[in-house]
Amino acid sequence: MGHSDAMTHDLSLLEDWAGALLLKLAPPGRRKVAKAITVALRRSQQQRIAAQHEPDGKPFVSRKRPKDLRGKRGRLKRDAMFTKLRTARYLKAKATAEEASVEWTGRTGRIAAVHQYGELDRASPLGPSVRYPRRTLLGFAPDNRAMVRDILISHLSP
Repeated sequence: MGHSDAMTHDLSLLEDWAGALLLKLAPPGRRKVAKAITVALRRSQQQRIAAQHEPDGKPFVSRKRPKDLRGKRGRLKRDAMFTKLRTARYLKAKATAEEASVEWTGRTGRIAAVHQYGELDRASPLGPSVRYPRRTLLGFAPDNRAMVRDILISHLSP
C-alpha cells in the first residue's frame, strides 16, 4: 500500500467511524463539529509545514543551494519554505453539515499541488521547467486521528 493509499485508507476508516456518530447530531451540530475539526486540522498542518516535516515525521527534501552566493557576504540565510502558503489567508478550513475540508484554492492551490505531488513547473514565467521534489504539504499525520476523535467525543458528550 503506497503513501497516498495509506492516507486514503486512514481517512476512509475515520469517515466510517465518525460518520455514524455525526448522523446522531442535527445539521447545525454537525457543522459546528466539522468546523472545530477543520480548524484543528488546519492548525496541525500549519505547524507541521512550519517544522518542514512530512506527515510521517520525516523532514522535507531540502531546497537546492543557490548558485550565486556573492550577494550576501559573510552570511547565508535560509528562509523557511511555504511561509505564506501555510497562513490562514491561503490555507482554508471549510465546513458544512455534510463535509469538512482543509485546502488551498486558485493559484495558491496550483502551487501547493506542484509541491504536494512533485510535479513539473516553472519558478518564473520565462524560466526553465523544473521538477520539484515531492513535499507532502497536506497529509494525515498519525496524531490527527486522535485529535479528531477527541473533538468528536467532546462535542458528543453532554
